[in-house]
Amino acid sequence: MPGTRKLPTREELRIWRDFLETGEALRNVLAARLQADTGLSPGDYAVLLALSEAEGNQVRSSELAALVGWERSRLSHHLGRMERRGLITREECATDSRGAVVVQAPAGAEAFQAATVPHLRAIRELFVDALTPAQITAAGEIAAALRQRLRD
Repeated sequence: MPGTRKLPTREELRIWRDFLETGEALRNVLAARLQADTGLSPGDYAVLLALSEAEGNQVRSSELAALVGWERSRLSHHLGRMERRGLITREECATDSRGAVVVQAPAGAEAFQAATVPHLRAIRELFVDALTPAQITAAGEIAAALRQRLRD
């Protein structure tokens, strides 16, 4: 039929399932190690990473949501938990009374610093060391192609 797209083959679907299942398993193991080694969840780490890269270790909550790829309501709930643990603070935005600025607290900076080396070691062990240099390059190319398709 004109205009209809060809469906994936059985082999393409097998590879697709392997891709999804392996990615999920890798994220689960990395998350469990991060939590066990540092007490931080992957969400905590993502927020603290974004704040550590931001000027003055602070960013508007709406921008932070975009940086970590979360909906604002999910971010707001997560930030509440992080604030209760002393990892971040939230302050009123000086330029917009409706907005808030998320600031990395000293305890958050310390937690992030302490978590970085163990987390990077786990990434090295579970991802980088499992692949050849050519496979690492191919993985980067695959990720870039998929990102581009999603943008289109």
